[in-house]
Amino acid sequence: QVQLVESGGGSVQSGGSLRLSCAASGFTLDDYVIGWFRQAPGKEREGVSCIRLSDGSTHYANSVKGRFTISRDNAKNTVYLQMNSLKPEDTAVYTCVTARNPRWFPPGLHEYDHWGQGTQVTVSS
Repeated sequence: QVQLVESGGGSVQSGGSLRLSCAASGFTLDDYVIGWFRQAPGKEREGVSCIRLSDGSTHYANSVKGRFTISRDNAKNTVYLQMNSLKPEDTAVYTCVTARNPRWFPPGLHEYDHWGQGTQVTVSS
């Protein structure tokens, strides 16, 4: 049973930085992708970034390219999302997700089969 534990959310001023962590457990010997989605009140859910654990391939939404960096520590089964130059529009609940043996990269939404509880990120102007 895969479990995802997120940490690192909080409040920051515009231009600031935060680092989110997602500690995963219960993995088998399969190919996994771990990613982050976010959702702000009244807005659609958005895929932010993802990383394939086997080879480190990454993908970013256009809205965060150049500002966010996703990385992994396979020994700890932990994925990090370093968020720099934060903007008020980055304010959302960020949720860690994982896909096992996805057919596509980045995975389609339907391929993500485990979701964390979410962590709030608030960026003030």
